[in-house]
Amino acid sequence: MIRKILPAVVLFLCSSQAAYAQRPGEISYHDESVMPTGVIGERISSVISTLNAGDPEAVRRFIEEECSEQFANFAPMEEHISVFLSVRRRTGGVDFHSIRSYVPERTGETVVILKDRNFGAWRAFTLQLDDAGRVDGLGFNDARTPSNVEEPPLGEAQLVEIIEETVDRVCANDAFSGTVLLAKDDEVLFSHACGEASKRFHVPNNIDTRFNLGSMNKMFTATAIAQLVERGEVSYDETIDNYVDESWLPAEITSKITIHHLLSHTSGLGSYFSEKFFNESRRLYREIDDFKPLVQEEELAFEPGERFRYSNTGMLLLGAVIESATGVGYFDYIRQHIYGPAGMESSDSYEMDYPVENVAIGYDPQPRHEPAWMNNLFLHSIKGGPAGGGFSTVGDLHRFARALVAGVLVSQGSLEVMWTAKSDAGYGYGFVTQVGPKGRVVGHGGGFTGINGDLAIFVDAGYVVAVLSNYSNGASPLSGRIQNLIGRVQP
Repeated sequence: MIRKILPAVVLFLCSSQAAYAQRPGEISYHDESVMPTGVIGERISSVISTLNAGDPEAVRRFIEEECSEQFANFAPMEEHISVFLSVRRRTGGVDFHSIRSYVPERTGETVVILKDRNFGAWRAFTLQLDDAGRVDGLGFNDARTPSNVEEPPLGEAQLVEIIEETVDRVCANDAFSGTVLLAKDDEVLFSHACGEASKRFHVPNNIDTRFNLGSMNKMFTATAIAQLVERGEVSYDETIDNYVDESWLPAEITSKITIHHLLSHTSGLGSYFSEKFFNESRRLYREIDDFKPLVQEEELAFEPGERFRYSNTGMLLLGAVIESATGVGYFDYIRQHIYGPAGMESSDSYEMDYPVENVAIGYDPQPRHEPAWMNNLFLHSIKGGPAGGGFSTVGDLHRFARALVAGVLVSQGSLEVMWTAKSDAGYGYGFVTQVGPKGRVVGHGGGFTGINGDLAIFVDAGYVVAVLSNYSNGASPLSGRIQNLIGRVQP
């Protein structure tokens, strides 16, 4: 399963301390399906029952009576309630499976493995107690398959059947709104659409509905740079002061940063989605140069190349590199050299104050508000760009994946460069990359309020998974479940 690299996203995180079900460097883990006795068992049972109740007052009681003051004050009560209700809504409820231990051993926390009722997927919460036995830290996230569970191999027909059952269930429970596609090479094995593109006018999604991609546009930007490298117009190792002048950033910064640093998120730059962006009118930001005021005051968090730090500003600057190197506007270049050759006729960075047919509006659940949904029209960009925010369909994403693998967009040598991790974050050039049971898997996710999508390309096995949703965190759980199921497929 491709892990999502999204700003400030750990699935359903609500914790006063960092708490994760899995960490880099762990050698192994072991699961025991026995509920602990004493206070720890009581707290575990209480977390599960509070979550499954889906009741704001049950959450309030849990926070006030069973949590430490530090944890209770970590966030306003309404946010605690919102997290619990959101987890309940997305999972459909959870059931206890096991307590997990690790090598090397962890101290001071208990990892509880759960099975969710919507997706049939493995989840976890990591629990920390203070000296008085009150909850002092709590984090909800994904989990690997328990060590004491033997998941049987699947045939391809079984794979499709389970996916269809899962999609039907999450659509019926309104845990998913969007489109999903599973393909093997050029053949589409399964596709489905559900939910509404517009809740105001009750317009249903269809398989050709365009969804906002969030950060998935980074794949297109990285592929465009690889094309320029192949043509000798730019080099991965050259500094960006050759393309980005001081109207963007001082030369003392740009002379340190290479194109490699921008592509691999190792530049030390941050994100132009700053307080200034959110406090100003979105209509100000349509073309690449319009974003200069949001970037000009940025400083390096570390010397370029020292470590990984996800950077929307870095990807934005690659758009400026493309424009400077080619003399062509970024959006025109992507249309001509990415969307066109790949046959992506329903993809672009649309301006949201103009009418575009069959575009889904993004929604965020508001469980304690009437109406129970908020749209994202006044939150997100008015137009996407190099770092994200464009629109596409699951069919176009499949076409993009096939064009990449077939060498239509860049050479196999360039793909190898792009799909090789440049840091321990598992990130190459514009693509997340990792190796699983079915070999190499590459792709990218995207997320924002009312936006979630994921593309996973099984390079060795030939599968392509594309999931797009107009719900906050609507696509990632479903994409993850499908990818895990693919890992069990046997010839």
